[in-house]
Amino acid sequence: MKITSVRAFLMSYRLPEPLVMSYYGGERTVLKRDALFVRVESSNGLVGYGPGQGSEKAHAAIESSVKPFLEGRELHDPDALRVLFQQGPGRDPELMKVYCTVEVALYDLLGKQLGVPVSELVGGRIRDRVRLYGSAGMYQPPEEYAAEAARIAGLGFRAYKMRPALGPEEDLRTVGLMREAVGPGVDIMVDAHAWWRMGDRSYSPETIAGLAEKMAEHDIAWLEEPLPPDDHAGYKRLRDSGHVPIASGEHEPDEDGFLDLIGTGAVDYVQMDVVCQGGYAMCRRLLGAIARQSLRFAFHCWGTDLEVLAAAHMGVCWPETVVEWLEYPVYTTPACRSMYPFPLAQEILSQPLVIEGGDLVLGGAPGLGIEVDESVAEKYPWIPGPWSYFKLTSPPATYAVNSDHSVKWAG
Repeated sequence: MKITSVRAFLMSYRLPEPLVMSYYGGERTVLKRDALFVRVESSNGLVGYGPGQGSEKAHAAIESSVKPFLEGRELHDPDALRVLFQQGPGRDPELMKVYCTVEVALYDLLGKQLGVPVSELVGGRIRDRVRLYGSAGMYQPPEEYAAEAARIAGLGFRAYKMRPALGPEEDLRTVGLMREAVGPGVDIMVDAHAWWRMGDRSYSPETIAGLAEKMAEHDIAWLEEPLPPDDHAGYKRLRDSGHVPIASGEHEPDEDGFLDLIGTGAVDYVQMDVVCQGGYAMCRRLLGAIARQSLRFAFHCWGTDLEVLAAAHMGVCWPETVVEWLEYPVYTTPACRSMYPFPLAQEILSQPLVIEGGDLVLGGAPGLGIEVDESVAEKYPWIPGPWSYFKLTSPPATYAVNSDHSVKWAG
């Protein structure tokens, strides 16, 4: 089976109005959400799809380097093609990450050719479902966090993740209100990535340790990225305090960073984004190391249902004792008011994901099991520019954010 065409489609959904959210350290504005999908066609007419980083940089890398490398080659073993690419253009580690997202489409294509799901090609599935947590909760009053947590639990999710940045006292009060709202049967994840990105108002390690101790009273599932992500020693000290489970990983720049995070036992939960941080190849290697250290893994996923689906095919190849959670962003829909609308996230698939009891259930159809609806590329044309901005109070500064979640700030 020869690869005849590789194409990448950039898309954007502009919010009806800019979403401006104030927080302890400044103000965040969300203008739009971006996405990308990859389409790979073969000589026998089959088409494979995969998600990608919704950025002009990733799109350009696919068009200028990945496309000319793949077109005309035979697809028998994606691993072999990856090794060849790594010996050439893939010597650039950032370009290699982009290639690994395109590789999802190669697996989808090969799975359709062989008549097997992608999960059978990337490790062999041992279960058909993976547990989701509903991820939302962006910079709002404590009572609104609690109400949102209850709404998302009402959709059937068994866990809710929020992003606190209201000041130490209000953050703690928020967690208490959320626990009251959802009761003891729903897990609460606290994603504190803003705590170290507020300039002069960033929380000190002592404040963070105190919050961790007090949040433990509300039985949170984990405290995520409360410190700068490269401060592995600080994470180890916080984890050793034993107050709450600690999670990090989505900002690790390379495999060495992940292996240090794992090897030093700095966290309880390791997080990785398949789209931004190295695809299935990196994930497979990390999951083996995580299992050997008796740690847990939780997919970071902050985009479309296609990204969720791609991650799930890797997740079902490992037991729940290793891969425990898969992040599911909950956008505003007619069924639930949440962060903001992003209809592209669901419309990108020709059929909805099957979610039962808070679990994503994978069927046995070949490839990823659900086709991409290519009409989204015309319905949601690309809008240049960052999708979000952070404006800090002290020192005054503004940072633009693109779709690569492994970058602390995007310039």
